[in-house]
Amino acid sequence: MSSNQTPTVWKFGGASLADQGQLRAVAKRIADAYRGGRRMVVVLSAMGKWTDELLSLARGVSSISQPRELDTLLSVGEPVSCALVAMAVTELGVPAVSLTGSQAGMHTDRRYGDARLGAIRPQRIITELAAGKVVLVAGFQGTAANGDTTTLGRGGSDLSAVALAAALGAPECEIFTDVPAVFTADPHVVRGSRRIGTLRHEQMLEMADAGARVLQSRSVELALSQGVDIHVRSSFTDEDGTWVRRSPEKHGGAGDAVIAVAHRDREPLYALSEAGNPAATLAQHGLTVVGMAPVGNEIRFTTAQDVTPGAVVSVLGEKVTVRNEMGSVSVVGAAVTDTSRMLSRILTTLGAAGVKIELVTTRPWRVTVHVETKVVADVARLLHEELVLARAVTQGLAPRVPSAPVAAAVRGNR
Repeated sequence: MSSNQTPTVWKFGGASLADQGQLRAVAKRIADAYRGGRRMVVVLSAMGKWTDELLSLARGVSSISQPRELDTLLSVGEPVSCALVAMAVTELGVPAVSLTGSQAGMHTDRRYGDARLGAIRPQRIITELAAGKVVLVAGFQGTAANGDTTTLGRGGSDLSAVALAAALGAPECEIFTDVPAVFTADPHVVRGSRRIGTLRHEQMLEMADAGARVLQSRSVELALSQGVDIHVRSSFTDEDGTWVRRSPEKHGGAGDAVIAVAHRDREPLYALSEAGNPAATLAQHGLTVVGMAPVGNEIRFTTAQDVTPGAVVSVLGEKVTVRNEMGSVSVVGAAVTDTSRMLSRILTTLGAAGVKIELVTTRPWRVTVHVETKVVADVARLLHEELVLARAVTQGLAPRVPSAPVAAAVRGNR
């Protein structure tokens, strides 16, 4: 194995590491790749639901917000995964070493719970690779300038893997997960959702921002800026999944072609009862507005996912109201710069089903409608049928599913 060979960077999520059997299966896959001549750097998440269990423990002992201590607590799961897989790989006759985020050179700012990556200094990784070892790196974590451990937000192991691929000069990063690919909608919610072979980084970023939980949005943004391709694939098979690339396959060429529908069951909707610019006001306090439009006599808006209703109310006071029982459904286009045609199709479809839309926001590649939480799943199914499957039928890709039952379900949930 050449010491100058570009490393292969893999990442395994927690669902792929849920028990000892799965840990051993991951170790065998890594060992087989190593024996095939690859220099392996593998980023791991915490096992199964470990992070959620640690969060529950924290809530059980304290009601006070302690971000630094919480990061210290939540960062312990990933090193456990790495140490166990390193042991299992070594048991198979392949040398391996586990590294924490700090040991791997992952430097961040001090934004506990949602830290931003700074310099990546992977010298230790390079040294271990040169010694012929598989390197297991704890994802989701890094270290601040003062030495504190920080975490990178939900799904942060994706970001760790992409960042290391970029720092090590790897052209791609493979993300192994419990789903076989990215689909045209959440297959657990939308019947008939289809596997997508290739996406542009911009499309995947819009899907992740809109609620698709396959990849962390910041990891896709970094991959786009650094020119790293991402391959989302199953931990349990050798089949290709979805490639996120700069130069994808064609998706039919229509300017308003729809490739996917994503949704969030809950996304607070805010309304400002007087004239003003809530985005500018909130930005002065480090809070981000992602969608805003005048509706009647008020200004309605939504915020970034890490902004809490309490933070918005503390800045804007009694003049803002919060509707918590709201969600969103987003339609992502194949090559959309003018969303007017896609918006017209969405409004026509939902209008025919009698759906009450509380806010519509548009941006390149995406149109989002905000509706009550109780109809989010049905709206996602309806838009997928009418905009994704209908297009698939015209291309001979999928059978048409009658929309009447879904439209009826929407009306029943209003």
